[in-house]
Amino acid sequence: MTAPSQSFRRLAFWTGVATLVLILVGGIVRVSESGLGCGPAGSGLQGWPFCNGDLVPGLELNAIIEYSHRLLGSIVGLMMLALAIWTIRSYRANRNLVKASCAAFVLVVAQGLLGALTVELNLGAGLVAAHLGLAMILLALIAYIWRSSRGDVIGSGAVNGGPNFKAVAGLAQIGLFLTIVAGGFMAGTQKFGRTDFQLGDGAHHACGTEFPACNGAFMPFGQAPLVDIHLTHRFFLYVTTALIVWLVVMALRRRPSPRIVRMAWVALGILVLQLLIGALNVWIAEIYEVLIVAHLLLATLLWGHLFGINLQLYRVPEPRPVRGRMRAAEANA
Repeated sequence: MTAPSQSFRRLAFWTGVATLVLILVGGIVRVSESGLGCGPAGSGLQGWPFCNGDLVPGLELNAIIEYSHRLLGSIVGLMMLALAIWTIRSYRANRNLVKASCAAFVLVVAQGLLGALTVELNLGAGLVAAHLGLAMILLALIAYIWRSSRGDVIGSGAVNGGPNFKAVAGLAQIGLFLTIVAGGFMAGTQKFGRTDFQLGDGAHHACGTEFPACNGAFMPFGQAPLVDIHLTHRFFLYVTTALIVWLVVMALRRRPSPRIVRMAWVALGILVLQLLIGALNVWIAEIYEVLIVAHLLLATLLWGHLFGINLQLYRVPEPRPVRGRMRAAEANA
């Protein structure tokens, strides 16, 4: 079987780009307090899929921002549907590709429903975190689909990084996922358009303007619930930072492949920028929306980049012939 066409790979690539933009627009929705721009919590169908009861929003800014996020999400969903149909019709022999594309479409539908539930239940912190975590999984799936459709990769062996390299890379990916989800939960405790004040001022400055210290100590868990939420994000951040630095050092010392060495340097650069932006978000007493969106962008780029390293540590198997075609080929032999 030949590799998927260049048109298929192009669609997979632009689906990944659109997913990245969708994540950033989601961040803009939150910091602009537009999460409930199409209707308050409990609006039912009037707030989603409709916008304040209308199919198309009016000229109110928050409604336009929220609706643009939904519209882009619908476009991404259609792109993922196209990928799934394309793989089923033309590349059934590549079972991993079919499974990944179908899973991506199912998850993007689930993501839309989760977004609706998030709005209906007043932007709850747990739902915000789940929404962000699922977005990262979708981005990783699209990256897998794009790489698995490349002819120069299909059937190629895995890069050997030596003892524990694959394990450290996998743990770093898991740690980064937990850090991002914990960060999403922390962001969900902010007002950011919520209609209640049960969470006070949120966990953003629960440690004051101190980093890496927190209220005069290092990791003072137990001071208050919001402090614990903030420190949970920091805990996963510290563990993930150690794992990524360990991975980068191993890559630069062992040099498993020129590509992984280059990606290790880039990962280190993104990590340093991310730590700096995260620190600025704490050190500056005022909340600056541009810093929050930049923090989300760098986290997403680091997630995708680290996933790209992990993908190279596993081989892409050759597609298996479909049973019916296999029997036909044997009969004609």
